[in-house]
Amino acid sequence: MAPSAPSGVPANFSQYPSGGGTAVNFEDLGVSPNQDIIHNTTPAKLYEYALKYEKGTIITDTGAMAAFSGLKTGRSPKDKRVVEEATTKDDIWWGPVNFPLTDESFILNRERAIDYLNIQDRIYVVDAYAGWDERYRLKVRIVCSRAYHALFMNNMLIRPTAEELKTFGKPDFTIYNAGCFPCNRAVKGMSSSTSVALSFERNEMVILGSQYAGEMKKGILTVMMYL
Repeated sequence: MAPSAPSGVPANFSQYPSGGGTAVNFEDLGVSPNQDIIHNTTPAKLYEYALKYEKGTIITDTGAMAAFSGLKTGRSPKDKRVVEEATTKDDIWWGPVNFPLTDESFILNRERAIDYLNIQDRIYVVDAYAGWDERYRLKVRIVCSRAYHALFMNNMLIRPTAEELKTFGKPDFTIYNAGCFPCNRAVKGMSSSTSVALSFERNEMVILGSQYAGEMKKGILTVMMYL
């Protein structure tokens, strides 16, 4: 049984710790409800979690949180992949920047990421918007194992109001960030222990082997520019 969450953060995976919202069945995402799922909590709570559970985290003299991103202190462009399928085959300029990936390899990485997330004591889920204009913005859901990652995207994207969360529903795009765990080098298309993979057909992004939070930001920027 997963340990109870700190005071004020319910362990019930179907609840929003702040702002209210509709219940979400995370089993649809492949995520087990048998752990603490910290869903749309406040920045203050994410500070608490990071300071308590993530080694190297400090609060600077300006009040900002500083976190340790492991071996990766920047993006890994040579490890980024886009799934080549019917909708992307003729629309992307494939080459030394845009590397193709098979759907089979994407699924293998996706399963590896979800397996990792499912064995953590707690995971964090952030629902937010990419884009300010309601006519074009995307509903994005981030599923990650680090409070630092959740806080980064909570700050980077547009936070829904309490009323908007009530009708947020199914996201348009989902990020599975298991960057604390390496990819399997034996999977076709992998060039290192890091993999940042996008699937426009599945509307998903999977991160393995890099804890650098900027991969999520750049991934969403790529999605918005492509669409």
